Amino acid sequence: MVVSLVDGLARRALFSIDPETAHGLTIKALSTGLLPACEPAADGRLGVKLFDLAFPNPLGLAAGFDKNGEVPDAVLRLGFGFTEVGTVTPRAQTGNPRPRVFRLPADHGVINRYGFNNEGHAAMHARLAARAHRGGIVGVNVGANKDAEDRIADYVAGIKAFADLASYFTINISSPNTPGLRDLQERDALRDLLKRSLEARDGAARRVGRKVPVLLKIAPDVDANGMEEIAEEVLAAKVDGLIVSNTTISRDRLKEKTTAKEAGGLSGRPLFRKSTIALARMRRLVGPELPIIGVGGIDSPETAWTKIAAGATLIQLYTGLVYEGPGLVKRILAHLSRQLDANGLGHICEAVGANVDAWADAQED
Repeated sequence: MVVSLVDGLARRALFSIDPETAHGLTIKALSTGLLPACEPAADGRLGVKLFDLAFPNPLGLAAGFDKNGEVPDAVLRLGFGFTEVGTVTPRAQTGNPRPRVFRLPADHGVINRYGFNNEGHAAMHARLAARAHRGGIVGVNVGANKDAEDRIADYVAGIKAFADLASYFTINISSPNTPGLRDLQERDALRDLLKRSLEARDGAARRVGRKVPVLLKIAPDVDANGMEEIAEEVLAAKVDGLIVSNTTISRDRLKEKTTAKEAGGLSGRPLFRKSTIALARMRRLVGPELPIIGVGGIDSPETAWTKIAAGATLIQLYTGLVYEGPGLVKRILAHLSRQLDANGLGHICEAVGANVDAWADAQED
């Protein structure tokens, strides 16, 4: 009750100011310890062993929140099983002009066109190196500078730069806010990207003593043929996993008609159905073994469970925190435990893909 009250008061205060300013204040509050830890009760049935990592629970914070690796430990203290920093590019860049993020309160959504604003490899590496002894699973989401002549080279540079610190890598080619970036999802470009990125990872492994898992993050707007091609290339290259999905450029059935006209990627509740269908279809294409992180529109305990049943090995959220506050983490994990009891399951992995066919066959409308 107290947590819900604090969440509500904080949300009203933050909603009274510009969303990007509010985001900066939230990062500041986390970095100074103003937001208290809210660790849920541990449930061993929610632990996931994946790659060479032991995730305490399947719920993570998606990239985009902690762009510069400033607060990974504070995020983990909120109860998340893992967090993902970035997107980080080799050189610092300011991103797109402000305003570049817009709330859609009636839809519980957000549109952003940040454009990979970040402080670059060196600044993030210094922060992650300083906290490395604390442990915890911290993925690094790598991207390309807007003006890069060879964008694939920027992804390779990111893997080389963070191989000693990243728990896993996410190759982000799915943001709609860097012109032409999503072209890297097309078959020939993707094949080259995966080949060069995995070669860089394998080369770095000899230096750091471990092969850091590499995951590919895709858009929810890929058509059926594109999804088939991505699945084939991912399996052929032996990529370690997928993240489905990033934000969408679609604007279907939104209540906030004026704000909906803003350019950028839409996240939050309006993305849930589209991203979950994409997740289930990709799960069916790649089979039951390949790890997939499901992200997009999780803003309640029920949507978290649904995402797992649709095929997600792990799940992530971000926009849901904007509307529900950090207490959402504890509520989701408690609900996952209750669902295991209700369904007679001994471990969360038994729920993965339990409803995949229904979602894969569903229509986006």
